[in-house]
Amino acid sequence: MRPINVVILGGGFGGLAAANELRENLPQDIRITIIDKKDWFMMDLVKLWIINGTREFELSKRPLESITKKGIEFVNEDVMKIDPIGKLIRTKYRQFHYDYLIIALGVELAPEKIPGLKENSLILYDINDVPKIRDTLRQMKSGKIAIVITGLPYKCPPAPFEAALLIRSVLEETGASDSVTIDFYSPTPITLPAGGPQVSEEIFQILKSKKIEFHGNHKTIEVEPNKIKFENGETGFDVLISVPPHKVPAVVIESGFAENGKFVVVDKTCTTKYENVYAIGDVNQIMVTDKIAVPKAGIFAEAEGVTVARNIISQIKNELENAIFDGKGGCFLETGKGTAGYLQVDMFATPDPLTRLQSSSTEHFSEKEKFEQERLKKWL
Repeated sequence: MRPINVVILGGGFGGLAAANELRENLPQDIRITIIDKKDWFMMDLVKLWIINGTREFELSKRPLESITKKGIEFVNEDVMKIDPIGKLIRTKYRQFHYDYLIIALGVELAPEKIPGLKENSLILYDINDVPKIRDTLRQMKSGKIAIVITGLPYKCPPAPFEAALLIRSVLEETGASDSVTIDFYSPTPITLPAGGPQVSEEIFQILKSKKIEFHGNHKTIEVEPNKIKFENGETGFDVLISVPPHKVPAVVIESGFAENGKFVVVDKTCTTKYENVYAIGDVNQIMVTDKIAVPKAGIFAEAEGVTVARNIISQIKNELENAIFDGKGGCFLETGKGTAGYLQVDMFATPDPLTRLQSSSTEHFSEKEKFEQERLKKWL
């Protein structure tokens, strides 16, 4: 009799959390395999630390191969096809049979959706552009920096605002702050719609205190050299830092999980329309209200991964537990000079999601550093 196979596509927050939960609670004869085209893991929050010069990419990434010491198999290949009927995964070189499948492939950046964006901006979420942002800031003496969100939803909603605040902090260090303006453009009317009006206003005031101008209701349609065109006007810039549109990985669409190219719609158990197949993290969409979905953030991907793992464990052990994702979590809002606020979230609170922003402090920044180190130690 062949062993039970649990296959996890993606070695990010959700995939690693699920794999570890499974391995800790299942016998060794049950195979757990992570497949990822990258051979390393690094939290996205580190990109901000690369921008402000306190981290280097090569010293921050961790090899995914490390999970093999825990009895979790790792395959460093790109997923080419998901066959939910035949229960098969095809990579470039081989195929894998699964009994349980967790899709944790995240999202892909799609700057090509905005004409001129890739050619005329530095992309905040692109690990290749992040060092360029750092170097550009260090050399800048005067001018205008524009930070623009060009598509919704995007992962880690507070990150662009953290970037703006850290950029101001870097300019203060170099002595160029008084000669450089920072303007922030968003297609939404308030800074953080998922956080609600009160938290959005608090973030707006933090930006304002650092002389960062927020411009809401600015939907980007095209970028030219030193010019952004919006539906309602245009503006110039000397340096453009962008959050590009996101898209679902092609293999997820082609395999029938994401209708019309949208994210994989699931409920609080993260089950898809196919038997024993789950979608967790940024690749999925869990609606909270008619207009609000669970934000794409690592803390939620982690919780969803644990939820799914517990339900798979229950099925394998013939137990009755039915875990659900509770929508509770939080994320840090780094504000510069070793300080951070903390955004506490309960997405399924009634009648509306509950969010609260705790004041910026050095203690919260230390907790952010601890957050990274604890998970690296636990997962890898």
